[in-house]
Amino acid sequence: MNNLPKIPIGDAVEVLVSWIESTFGGLLNWISDGLDFMITVLRDVLLILPPPVFVILAAVAIWFVARRNTKLAVGSAIGLLLVWDLQLWDLAMETLALVIASTLLALLIGIPTGIMAARSETVNRAIKPVLDLMQTMPAFVYLIPAVIFFGLGNVPGMIATVVFAMPPVIRLTALGILQVPGDLIELAEAFGTTERQKLVKVQLPLAMPTIMAGVNQCIMMALSMVVIAAMIGARGLGYKVLEGIQRLDIGTGFEAGLAIVILAIILDRVTQSLAAERRERT
Repeated sequence: MNNLPKIPIGDAVEVLVSWIESTFGGLLNWISDGLDFMITVLRDVLLILPPPVFVILAAVAIWFVARRNTKLAVGSAIGLLLVWDLQLWDLAMETLALVIASTLLALLIGIPTGIMAARSETVNRAIKPVLDLMQTMPAFVYLIPAVIFFGLGNVPGMIATVVFAMPPVIRLTALGILQVPGDLIELAEAFGTTERQKLVKVQLPLAMPTIMAGVNQCIMMALSMVVIAAMIGARGLGYKVLEGIQRLDIGTGFEAGLAIVILAIILDRVTQSLAAERRERT
């Protein structure tokens, strides 16, 4: 039996969380209200059109975005019609709103952080262990502080999703910028470009295919958190899957899971098409 004194890591974390909650309670409430408003607006926008009209417009948009890929457009339309037929449309749109909001927030934080990591070796070294911790920590652990700080509902689910889905964006943004050929950087510097011009006109355009791969991974990881976020009150298809688990209702769980798969395939194929287009342009 180990007689060594236990290092009170858990106690220290509890003290830190309690201090944050008591010190920044007002700020956390303000953030919670803002994020809840964002998710609600996105959901209402997605639900404003009747499902058949939404499916047609989505298919046309996918056809244009995916470079006139008729198979993808038709397949997406069939998949969305199946979701509507399964009477899961409202829940699917709520899930899509949560994924979009989480992805936007993750990109808003992740891409600038990746740029800083690529431009500063000190930042890169400091952020690597943090990203390792974020990617290896079990996703369920993120739910505990999210519930403490933001209660139950969509907002803590969104926060946990952002933390879980952000590391690939940071890593791939930094990787894409670092992989820009050195001779192109030297050429840009020879023409007298500033650091900002070099970043915006040379490094980011050349790194865009890799960054788009990070966006794709971010979306997929956000969707993978849907069911886990439902455990702390996040609505959507994940809540339906959780309901099927609790009631041992295989049919309900499978239908909701199938709807999640349909959304994942559509978003994955669309972002892959965008990445391929960027790669060809580069």
